[in-house]
Amino acid sequence: MKTIIITGASRGIGKFLFEKFSADGDKVYGTYHTENEALKNDPHYFRLDVTDYAGALAFAESLKPEIEHAVLINCAGNNYNCFAHKSEPEAWKQVIDTNLTGSYNVIRAFLPIMREKNYGRIINFASVVAETGIPGTSAYAASKSGLWGMTRSIAVENASKGITANCLNLGYFDIGMITEVSEEYQKIVKQKIPTGKFGDPQNIFNAVRFIIDSDYLTGTSLDINGGIH
Repeated sequence: MKTIIITGASRGIGKFLFEKFSADGDKVYGTYHTENEALKNDPHYFRLDVTDYAGALAFAESLKPEIEHAVLINCAGNNYNCFAHKSEPEAWKQVIDTNLTGSYNVIRAFLPIMREKNYGRIINFASVVAETGIPGTSAYAASKSGLWGMTRSIAVENASKGITANCLNLGYFDIGMITEVSEEYQKIVKQKIPTGKFGDPQNIFNAVRFIIDSDYLTGTSLDINGGIH
């Protein structure tokens, strides 16, 4: 039986995936960052700051007895919208620390368990933003494009151990960070999408399931963006 581990599972895409996998009867564990009264007593949720490697390691060790076949889905992330010449370096760095280094921390914590079991699926969430050059997104774009290189290296390093590592490059969906985008800009974005609409999150779940079931798919980035250009 597979153990699904989802970071950033208290909201947005992470929460959606947590609920979908749980409904399918999978063994699912998720993390959340800020204090949450509704989750703190839930045995399937763990409070974790992904920028803290020691915390990520403790999280992995606590789940080790439960794991036979681990699937790690990195959804934890944040954003900072600002033109580079006006940006605050510390705020810019925080995005890198969470989205890129945070993903590394959790992967690093679970990789030894995956290698010991000769099985693993690592799925990192990147973004179309890193491909299209959107003003004000230098931090977010840098963090997401950094995932591509890291994921490819990790895929090659661990291929002989039955472990795959892939990225999903998401376009715009009716969930998550789209709520931070103004209605005016949403209209502009939709004009660039051939389908003329934002994606149904079910497409994300379908892609994740496909990656889990595909042992020959590794070291790649899959675009799920409605054909945006």
